[in-house]
Amino acid sequence: MTSQKVREGRTDEFQRWQEKTNRVAREFEGFVGAEVYPPGAGEENEWVTVFRFSGMDHLTAWLDSSRRQALLQEAAEFFEGPPTQEVLRGGTPSERAPEAVTAVISHDVRPGHEQAFLDWQQKALEAQQQAPGFMGSELFRPVQGVQEHWVVVFRFDSREHLDEWLESDVRQELLDEGSQHFVSFDVRKVGSAFSGWFRFDEGKDSAAPPNWKQAMSVVLALYPTVMVLNLTVGIGLQALTVREYIGLFLSNVLSVSALTWLLMPLVNRALAFWLVPGRCTSRRTQVLGTGVVVLGYLVSIGVFGLITHQIW
Repeated sequence: MTSQKVREGRTDEFQRWQEKTNRVAREFEGFVGAEVYPPGAGEENEWVTVFRFSGMDHLTAWLDSSRRQALLQEAAEFFEGPPTQEVLRGGTPSERAPEAVTAVISHDVRPGHEQAFLDWQQKALEAQQQAPGFMGSELFRPVQGVQEHWVVVFRFDSREHLDEWLESDVRQELLDEGSQHFVSFDVRKVGSAFSGWFRFDEGKDSAAPPNWKQAMSVVLALYPTVMVLNLTVGIGLQALTVREYIGLFLSNVLSVSALTWLLMPLVNRALAFWLVPGRCTSRRTQVLGTGVVVLGYLVSIGVFGLITHQIW
């Protein structure tokens, strides 16, 4: 993850350079993805870029490559100073709310204070879990030979809640207490770009459901959504002689919107006992949740069979 302050008036040039850099990174073995986060309103012109690689060797090959060094030299005039870089190894993918923001805090821990720093971080996490809008936290240890900072990443459901926590008296007291364990720290904020369909505000236990459960849940909401749209909007568009490819586009927009902001949140709440890994801890719950979803399939099929008069 790199953080770069772009000079005033050079944003367009920086964005074109960043797109070029992303294209080059894709050519390297192990490349998984790249994300670019612009600065928030009223903040300094600091852009955050996240490059994801499948392994540390692949990431190191990209970081040390002559092509990347040439790109950095090419863009040096765009930046107010050298970029800040953090390497985060491991961690879990996060599912985010539409307005969620992430704070990335790097700490220069004093030698010999590592365990005390970990104990202090646990105390800070327990306090964060009581803060409004807290969504989860992850701690990343130093990566030998790459970077020596300890990095903490935590997420809130809105920039307002994040700022409230960062400016709170509770956090200030924690910083005063923990300052004996680290020399300095640096805070950067990263805004999320898109809503996740699976999000459970349970702090450190907020792992995403297994892929097969996500797929089953999406189908449960997607099938009736598509059928309703076909029987209403689809018929209306045909009557208006709208071209098929345009009608399909409009239907996709409506179905994705309905899923993201209406149906999937309802499905998540209704099936939380089965979807949330921390709650689904017994075989009985596993079977019950799966049965509920399958029953939902059968009910939907039966209902739309009756509506379309196609029951066997």
